[in-house]
Amino acid sequence: MRILILLLGILGWGCAHADLDITVTGGEAAAQPIAVVPFQTSPGANFDVAQIVQDDLARSGLFNPLKRTDMLEKPTDPSQVNYRDWRVLGMNDIVIGQEQLVGNGVAVRFYLLDVFRQQQLLGYQMPPSPPDQLRYVAHRIADMVYQKLTGTPGYFDTQIAYISGHGLGDARTFKLIVCDSDGKYPRVIAASKEPLMTPVWSPDRKQLAFVGYQRGRSAIYIDTLATGHLRKFSDEPGINGAPAWSPDGKLLAVTLSYGYNPDIYIMNVATGHKRRLTHSPAIDTESTWSPDGKTIAFTSDRGGTPQIYEMPVDGSSSPKRLTFQGKQNLRAQFSPNGKSLALVNYDGSEYRIGLLDLQTDALRILTDGPLDESPSFAPNGAVIIYSKRTSRGTELATVSVNGQVNQTIKASGDIQEPAWSPFIQQ
Repeated sequence: MRILILLLGILGWGCAHADLDITVTGGEAAAQPIAVVPFQTSPGANFDVAQIVQDDLARSGLFNPLKRTDMLEKPTDPSQVNYRDWRVLGMNDIVIGQEQLVGNGVAVRFYLLDVFRQQQLLGYQMPPSPPDQLRYVAHRIADMVYQKLTGTPGYFDTQIAYISGHGLGDARTFKLIVCDSDGKYPRVIAASKEPLMTPVWSPDRKQLAFVGYQRGRSAIYIDTLATGHLRKFSDEPGINGAPAWSPDGKLLAVTLSYGYNPDIYIMNVATGHKRRLTHSPAIDTESTWSPDGKTIAFTSDRGGTPQIYEMPVDGSSSPKRLTFQGKQNLRAQFSPNGKSLALVNYDGSEYRIGLLDLQTDALRILTDGPLDESPSFAPNGAVIIYSKRTSRGTELATVSVNGQVNQTIKASGDIQEPAWSPFIQQ
């Protein structure tokens, strides 16, 4: 763990943190039956890769894995498969494989087989990996199976950043945490007695920008995850908030106020040079970049209530209002394909996550409220993670973009401000 020295005076070193507890609901009726057979292992390579693959596929809500106790056979090579047994069990597809010790690493070979066509859909040997990295090999296998069967890239070998709050009053502390997409291996990136807010991933997944406070004054920080190097990027007078990376990672859109009304500025990450984008007596904040880097959408109350507007990054035309349904719309995020915006919609009584189709202007509400916020797309665009207020406090949740599959993500304390990482760039 790296303690955020500039923000603290607080916590001791240590990175232990409880895994998140994930519960999946919905999607059962349309889930595809699949069997993930335990992989063959050799001495020194005894790690249950197949269980992680099975858990990943089940957590997506799109697959209904067969229980191991219900399997009639447990083949590890295509030549051993009796397809009739799997047809009897109603399986569409099966995943089998082997783990073998190679030098100091473990090589995993797996196969995806179509039961009814009796065909191999995938067959791949993963490069040898250290035993303590096999769970990431398993995530990559699940990604490949998911993509082959759905046509959409998997999102299991990704990470999630979020803010965790513990305690009350003067004893309250905040932590910026990064965990794997399945809630495992949470690592504390920064900690403070003052609020931490709005973590956002750089496009290459190597850095996190976020907002922290020191003696009540906000600043934007950039943390390089591999080295722990922490850079105070912006600490202008007034508000320093809502950072958003450009798709090429060279710019940050930020909200600055200089003690007056907040406006959006574009800042060069390398030099810190800034250019003011909006010029309004209203509040302009919460930027999000279109995937092509040409447009920014943001929240503004220039029309009297918070709504979503967009404008060219070069400032060549005035902001255009995008949202009209409901009393407020805020905290928008572009989908990875740029065709929609996830946002928070307020109808006068509840804050809920909505999806705005930018081609038809149709807004579809995906969640029930009453206080849902901070939506962030999975990098494949199929799922949205967000925070929700419940009787137990603030939790994380996910919803598929069709609204049919939901997850509840629980932890000790309040967890909020989630940000889903991009894919690893090859």
